[in-house]
Amino acid sequence: MEKDKINFDVLKEFNSRFSNIFFSMKYYNGSTENFVSDSVEKITGYTPAEINSLPENHYSIIFEEDLSAVKNSLIEFENEPNKDSLELTYRINSKSGKPVWVKEFLSVIREQNGRDIIQRKSTVLDISEIKKNETELQKSCDSLKELNVSKDKFISIVSHDLRAPFTTLLGFSEILLNEQDVSEDERNEYIRYIYDASKSQLNLINCLLDWSRLQTGRIKVEPVRLNVRTVVSNAVTPLTGDAVRKNIDVKIEIPSDLHINADERLISQAIVNLATNAIKFTPEGKEVHLSASRFKEGMIEIVVRDEGLGISEENQTKLFKIDQKFSLVGTNGEKGSGLGLTLVKEIIEKHGGQVWFYSQVGEGSEFHCTVPEAKNVILLVEDEESVRTLYKKIIEQALPNFEVKFAANGYEAIGMYRDLLPTIIITDHDMPLMNGIQLVEAIQKKEANRTVPIIVVSAKLNDEISKKYLRLGVDKIISKPVEHDLLVSQIRECLF
Repeated sequence: MEKDKINFDVLKEFNSRFSNIFFSMKYYNGSTENFVSDSVEKITGYTPAEINSLPENHYSIIFEEDLSAVKNSLIEFENEPNKDSLELTYRINSKSGKPVWVKEFLSVIREQNGRDIIQRKSTVLDISEIKKNETELQKSCDSLKELNVSKDKFISIVSHDLRAPFTTLLGFSEILLNEQDVSEDERNEYIRYIYDASKSQLNLINCLLDWSRLQTGRIKVEPVRLNVRTVVSNAVTPLTGDAVRKNIDVKIEIPSDLHINADERLISQAIVNLATNAIKFTPEGKEVHLSASRFKEGMIEIVVRDEGLGISEENQTKLFKIDQKFSLVGTNGEKGSGLGLTLVKEIIEKHGGQVWFYSQVGEGSEFHCTVPEAKNVILLVEDEESVRTLYKKIIEQALPNFEVKFAANGYEAIGMYRDLLPTIIITDHDMPLMNGIQLVEAIQKKEANRTVPIIVVSAKLNDEISKKYLRLGVDKIISKPVEHDLLVSQIRECLF
């Protein structure tokens, strides 16, 4: 038995190093000695003494659904003279009631006859994390399989749609080329068919390319601070002609102080697609409404509502799905690619937002999408701490919705600029290492299409310095010492 006790000491030392493994050992030959390592408590919540007091040791806390299979495996193993090891995977009920997945490596030493077991040893490993990862991996695999099936259907649909317009294009082109006695009215009608088919085909290809680029990451989402009303107005302006031809009144009701953190080209594309659909499916003389408001903490909700045809319940389930192309003809016979809403969903989700809709046949549709709100941040570049504190107090009292961030010098400001996406920059002119002019030039090199207003504050203003700032496109130049009301009014003029 001395040798056995040494083994216990070795096990205790090993046990102290591994918190996710416990041992259970039994010795027979007339007397039974049982050892359970201390780490059993870390895994199950039970102390070694509590485990030893159970009728079947750790087997007494096996999950009921797994107990029968474990017992059958143990009986078969014990009655198999030539087997000396076994692996089992099962769940145990921890003391807290939480299930724990474990893997047991059981080994035995048998008498020469092979039937009688004189020693058995179990090494039990907590594999809950592994099982969790396996489950997540399986879900991911299932999702990818489903996506592949959807993409196969999508490719089949798109392949058909890419070919279909060429029947019209080639057919009417052939008539125009080969038949000399086509009347002017017929010629114009055929040209109109060719034009409409070409326009539909181009729209399909553009949507398809944008969608595939977003899927593969070839289009990067590069968010900047954008004014919601400006973005929506700019996106809708090219659609004014279509709306006028149908006598549709497009109303934009968006507060001027809403800003989003979004990729301008992509978010404009999403708004264009929603607004185009709204105009397309709205009868003449009706209205289309575009609005926006704060949805919840950190998100802006954009809503496009029409008084159009509406979507039946049957067809509502087909929206946003790449494997179920859905397209309706507009109230004036307008055709769509069937991919517009799929692209909208992809764009919004790439921004971390969501898309949903409400629709009633004959009453119209209402599409909602959320986009991250851009915080109102003022980047204050000033090397004197007392001045920074004063400006912060002035600004936050007058503009409670604004957060003031500090940079002690120009180099620090450049490092903060991209991450902050500030609403406005207020910088002192006379600073060590880098003056205000050098800072503005550095920002312009980083951001060629800078839209962030800049206010320069200086105690050493002269005509030459002022002209340099004006050439750089600085919005405001204020002399020190700064009047409190003037600073606030200049900020408001830059932003509102």
